[in-house]
Amino acid sequence: MLLGSLLVLLVLGAGPASAHAALKGTDPADGSVLKSAPRSVTLTFTESVGLLDDSFRVLDPDNRRVRIGEAGHEPGGSDTARVTLPKGLAQGTYVVAWRVVSADSHPVSGALTFSIGKASPTAAVADAGPVEDPATGSLYNIGRYLAYLAAALLIGTAAFIALCRPSDRTPLRRPLVVGWWTLVGSTIALLVLRAPYEAGTGPGTAFDSEALSRTFTGRPGLALLARLALLAVAAVLAVRLRGRETFSRPALAAGTALAVGLALTWAAAEHASAGIQVPVAMASSVLHLLAMALWLGGLTALLLSLYRASSLPTATVTRFSRLAFVSVTVLVVTGVYQSWRGLGSWSALTGTTYGRLLVAKLFAVVLLLMAAGISRRWTAAMATAGADMERAAETVVREGVRERVPQTVGGPALPSSGESDGPAQAPASDAHRRGLRRSVLAEVAIGVVVLVITTILSGTLPGRAAAEAAAQPATQAGLPAASVTTIPFDVGTPNGKGKAQITLDPGRVGDNGVQVVVFGPDGGISTVPEVRLSLTLPAQKIGPLDARLTDRGGYWASDDLTVPIAGTWEMKITVRVSELDQVSATKSVRIVG
Repeated sequence: MLLGSLLVLLVLGAGPASAHAALKGTDPADGSVLKSAPRSVTLTFTESVGLLDDSFRVLDPDNRRVRIGEAGHEPGGSDTARVTLPKGLAQGTYVVAWRVVSADSHPVSGALTFSIGKASPTAAVADAGPVEDPATGSLYNIGRYLAYLAAALLIGTAAFIALCRPSDRTPLRRPLVVGWWTLVGSTIALLVLRAPYEAGTGPGTAFDSEALSRTFTGRPGLALLARLALLAVAAVLAVRLRGRETFSRPALAAGTALAVGLALTWAAAEHASAGIQVPVAMASSVLHLLAMALWLGGLTALLLSLYRASSLPTATVTRFSRLAFVSVTVLVVTGVYQSWRGLGSWSALTGTTYGRLLVAKLFAVVLLLMAAGISRRWTAAMATAGADMERAAETVVREGVRERVPQTVGGPALPSSGESDGPAQAPASDAHRRGLRRSVLAEVAIGVVVLVITTILSGTLPGRAAAEAAAQPATQAGLPAASVTTIPFDVGTPNGKGKAQITLDPGRVGDNGVQVVVFGPDGGISTVPEVRLSLTLPAQKIGPLDARLTDRGGYWASDDLTVPIAGTWEMKITVRVSELDQVSATKSVRIVG
């Protein structure tokens, strides 16, 4: 169940990460017609942005690239991107394609048009360049998930050893090593993939010298390098402390400093580093990540100890219970603050993707707290049973028996000369241990789901930024709005009803990408043997234009549908659901210039 939940969420979250810098406005405005040529193009975002070597591309009315100046910021405005245009621009429509990196490390791209004198008869193709290479995006997202999981495992297990003091540490050596190596490997992968992730190119461009140089000097790259350095120090500290039964205060302080430093490498490159109240948000993000790691990583360590340790003192379980309570308190406080900061309004809770993911996380956290409550009850029962066994042992000692009964979870039966009822208490302790195993296993499973949702949230446009961008006259995120059309169909056979969702991107005159997803009667995605799509413009007697769809594995798509002029087009789709059954349906769609 744990692996299945993780894989499902990894698949759902493997798509392109939503950028966090939303476009607030442009000068000149998108679609505007100017009397004279502008001297520059300026974009204003909801947060500060970083610029790439190829942040701007300008195409003239003949689709030729215009020589432009170097991209930069407005004076004192890190939330702007500006490029100077040459003199003597001809009359017609120009396309400005742009790509920047938001302050929380996620790339965002888009396109806008403006016209000088009057619009061109045929609008230029609004090519914003690659949003994200699928291979690079998938690898980068997998690296992010693994880094979060490894951090929780490493920090949580180390804290469990140092603060809860289990008597048998043998089962905990492997998670420490696995967590360290996984975090090192995922960090190196993120560092190598950083440049192609920002540029939207394939993994093969990762080792370009200029790309690596840009990565090593940018804030996200510096944060990843700092993480590697901290992990090296952590390895040295772990070797020096290996084999010690207890840890001195300087050792605990050094471990705490390393954990805080690792958490800072996330906070410095994601949501907390941009937006409002950055210092408070950074502190909250660090505390939130550490509390998550102490709880979820500690749960994993406790689960391994319950299953594999030769003995587990009741005091160890009690100490972790207290640590978990503190962690949950910190998670609730910081989580409420971060939710307020990210949402900005109650309507964003249900009206944005960020808000809906937050609701899903809240529901999972409630389940996690319920499982934690059950674990605390089992812990209390074990502590009571341990105290009873201790009192029984003292009674036996007073009667002359030398051997004491160890106070461990599921420990050996109380020695007896045959008349003591001590042995009867061992099965009860075993029952407590089995119950605690089950509840902790449930906690770990739900905790991984919470962690993965948290990772997806870190790659989703916050509701506050979405609302701020929507309040501006510019198109959200600077992208021409894609045209999405839903056409219902009914073949007339059992289970022959459904609907087809057709997306034209950007839904404007020129080259368009087409994606068609077919949904069955139950609302789920349906796999069909054939889908055909065509466009006709009756008013101009143009068409039908065949989209030439191909099966992309679960959906049908085409990358080269060219719509020559604006107007109300008739979209005809034919869906074949079997060898003999197919149906066609038509719907109007507006294509703008």
